[in-house]
Amino acid sequence: MADINCAVDCQNGCVLGEQCPHKPEQQKAAEFIEKTSLDDMLAIAAEAVRKKQQARVSEGPKWVFPEDGIAPEA
Repeated sequence: MADINCAVDCQNGCVLGEQCPHKPEQQKAAEFIEKTSLDDMLAIAAEAVRKKQQARVSEGPKWVFPEDGIAPEA
């Protein structure tokens, strides 16, 4: 089987059909979409964003210094 880049080659649908190595994941995703309400999906997404924001806040500030250092004021 030739190397297939799904992100490029399958933009208009899977080119491998039943031989696609990602078929089980496609089925799981389709089942999730079928069984999960939009409100539940939005709640899942909101919780993920909240956790990510909370993790950023707990990290503290990140300082970025220029490569040449900081020149003393004259």
